[in-house]
Amino acid sequence: MVTLNVRTSERNQLVDITDQVGKAVRESGISNGTCLVYIPHTTAGVTINENADPTVKRDILMMLGKLVPVSREFRHAEGNSDAHIKATLVGSAVRVIIESGDLVLGTWQGIFFCEFDGPRSRRVHIQISSN
Repeated sequence: MVTLNVRTSERNQLVDITDQVGKAVRESGISNGTCLVYIPHTTAGVTINENADPTVKRDILMMLGKLVPVSREFRHAEGNSDAHIKATLVGSAVRVIIESGDLVLGTWQGIFFCEFDGPRSRRVHIQISSN
């Protein structure tokens, strides 16, 4: 297992971690298999989406904010219930195929760490398995 450290600078933020995950795959020496990217936090997640146009990240965060706004009506005492709900909607893991030592992603796809309760220092676990 490889662990990445991600430092976020905003409360809600999508951080492109595609290059770091790809580097972990190449350094593993595994040619064909799968790569699991797992987020061990209850107020953060991971997703695969477009990484060519930065407005896509903004749109995703805007819509999640509309779907789950910060509210004083939540009962969770820490004041971050919206972050827990957003993390649940996005999910805590993605799996990507590895072929010929590289991640198999679509032309415009990237892997994004999703921060919903930042800024913070976070961990991303990567497990690479061969076929």
